[in-house]
Amino acid sequence: MQYSDKVMDHFLHPRNVGEIEDASGVGEVGNAKCGDIMKIFLDVEDDIIKDVKFQTFGCGSAIASSSMATELIKGKSIHEALALTNKAVAEALDGLPPVKMHCSVLAEQAIKAALVDYAQKNNIVIPELEGFEPDHDHDHDVEDED
Repeated sequence: MQYSDKVMDHFLHPRNVGEIEDASGVGEVGNAKCGDIMKIFLDVEDDIIKDVKFQTFGCGSAIASSSMATELIKGKSIHEALALTNKAVAEALDGLPPVKMHCSVLAEQAIKAALVDYAQKNNIVIPELEGFEPDHDHDHDVEDED
């Protein structure tokens, strides 16, 4: 599998790793069964994402996608962050192998999940997130065991 130089750079030197204590919003997506778990922490002030950190358990593409996604939304408004798509994350990394595209989807969903958490904590409505449900199985046919 061929990875771009940008994917390798963000995998080997990830940006914004860690967590934010008392974060404005936290979003976690993925599941342990498929092996990719992504957690995004946001520090939001006056509708601007002042800081963003991530913790990702997963493959190199998942780590690179998390790193790039945090770089793309840092300093941006909530609405600019909402406009971030998985395709934009993949393009910023100069592409991901098709089998790894779900990693960029996870990054997009983790950001949205963190923004949902932020909205709930602050009792605000973000219309773009109405009805948003993260896909915890992201293209993996995994049965939930209850």
